[in-house]
Amino acid sequence: MCGIAGIITTPEGRAILERRDASLDAMAAAMAHRGPDGRGDLRRDGVAFSHLRLAIIDLTGGDQPLHGPGGMALVGNGEVYNYRELRGGLPGVNFATNSDCEPPLYLYNRDGLGFVEGLRGMYALALHDPAHDRVILSRDPFGIKPLYVMPTKLGLAFASEPQALLAAEWAERRVSAEKATELLQLQFTTGKDTIFPDIKRVAPGETIVVEQGRIAGHHYRSCWPAPDPEAAKWQTSGERAVERFDQVFQDTVEFHQRSDVPYGMFLSGGVDSSAILAMMARLNGQPVKAFTAGFPETGVHDERDHARAVAQAVGAEHVEVAIQEFDFWAHLPKIVAAMDDPVADYAIVPTWFLAREAAKSVKVILSGEGGDEMFAGYGRYRGAVRPWPFKKAMRAKGALDGFGVLRDDGTGWRRGIAAAEKAVAAAGLKGLQAQQAVDCLDWLPNDLLTKLDRCLMAHGVEGRVPFLDMEIARFAQTLPDSLRVHGRLGKYVVRRWLEKHLPQSKPFAKKRGFTVPVAEWIGLEAKALGPLVAANPGVAEICDPSAVQKVFAALATENPDKRTGAAAWHLLFYALWHRRHIEGASAAGGVFDVLKG
Repeated sequence: MCGIAGIITTPEGRAILERRDASLDAMAAAMAHRGPDGRGDLRRDGVAFSHLRLAIIDLTGGDQPLHGPGGMALVGNGEVYNYRELRGGLPGVNFATNSDCEPPLYLYNRDGLGFVEGLRGMYALALHDPAHDRVILSRDPFGIKPLYVMPTKLGLAFASEPQALLAAEWAERRVSAEKATELLQLQFTTGKDTIFPDIKRVAPGETIVVEQGRIAGHHYRSCWPAPDPEAAKWQTSGERAVERFDQVFQDTVEFHQRSDVPYGMFLSGGVDSSAILAMMARLNGQPVKAFTAGFPETGVHDERDHARAVAQAVGAEHVEVAIQEFDFWAHLPKIVAAMDDPVADYAIVPTWFLAREAAKSVKVILSGEGGDEMFAGYGRYRGAVRPWPFKKAMRAKGALDGFGVLRDDGTGWRRGIAAAEKAVAAAGLKGLQAQQAVDCLDWLPNDLLTKLDRCLMAHGVEGRVPFLDMEIARFAQTLPDSLRVHGRLGKYVVRRWLEKHLPQSKPFAKKRGFTVPVAEWIGLEAKALGPLVAANPGVAEICDPSAVQKVFAALATENPDKRTGAAAWHLLFYALWHRRHIEGASAAGGVFDVLKG
């Protein structure tokens, strides 16, 4: 995992670039946290690439840019897990390194734009093809690795993080009010448009052809591959499906453990992380290092006791990270500073602290993101596929609905979700699978995976997500609904597997849900926070300041409801985010220091 940035110029912009425009250095400096192990640049023929390296595979020989036939060059962020198998399928190639990112150069030379079809992993790649005078930008099908683009005065700029484009002064530090409203209602933003009007996301699975500094074509790779050809053998039998899951899951986790540096995993004790731990314990001769967050002396359920029991059952080395109220107030500005593409998911808090602790002993973390989306774990899926009149639309209500806070209090914030629903329907997906696909288009890449990427990369740690693997997806999409959802429980086939291989995880126990006590902590300071949040220029632009203060005042009462806590958290997050990423304030100091300026 690394950071990449670059500029592909128009013919008019080439002369400016040749005078060694400083924007590449500015972009690289803004993403130094992504690549603490070195930097490599390429400048030629109107193209400039920069690579910030976090060394995971081929520690001594894998520096980038990598070079291939015909003068091609590549920089990449992520891991191509099946690089050994790809090398075996390219006989006669004299590879210069043992890097996982070198085979894509030769696959492109052989297959053209279809080169990504054989890649198994997470990636954002930039490949310069001088023979055809073009650059190829490509992102993995699930959107695990980020990639952003924007037109500039030189041509097209790209980077792993929007803040690199802001630091180079390509993009203006201004906000789309429509996207800011969407953020406050949903906790993330949808589609290709980011909250910065000038900056676009490369879509999950999208490959872009850039010629003379302009986008000249697109190629898409779906995260739903061809169905499992073995499906007919196990679809009608729950036991056979569990056996098939065991085979596919072992293969997947084995690939995700490929690393030349120490690795560990995040353990909540829930179904997804417990399954990963159980398989890692099977595959490793040494104890697995498992990290769990907890919130002592708060009203939320502390997962550490259960996670500890699960870890002890497989002999894992269990590291517990206690997060206190003081930590929240002292570090929240730094956490928000890492979320340049904003995600107001309160799970950023424990993820950031877990990453900070993990960085002391490992460079790679396996995590359970994607398990719910692949195997139908969310209760909202079951609500969405109920027969009328019991059916419930997913995300029909925004976090600030009913508070009178937003100046635009309509339903426009839901346009992105509606567009995803329309796209899924047009693809012919129905029922439970359609609801899962809607989440895979936006919620997964633009919330969960952005959260994991930014929080871990802030500490120089690579995050890997075994449930988001093409072979897992191939298996999951052919599961009958009865093996995804059974009664009120989702992820049925995974639960049955866990019951057999790690019963101490109690896979059929009632799910408590993961909660972070942000509302409780904000409530303790709500009276002082309310005026500061309401006065923030970003908040005041799209919200009624007096209504904002009322939200915080309500949270300061004895028994505030859950929705009030969520509303206050979203508003506080946005105020801090605006201070850092729009107003340019330092993230040094605590929450009150930053808000007061």
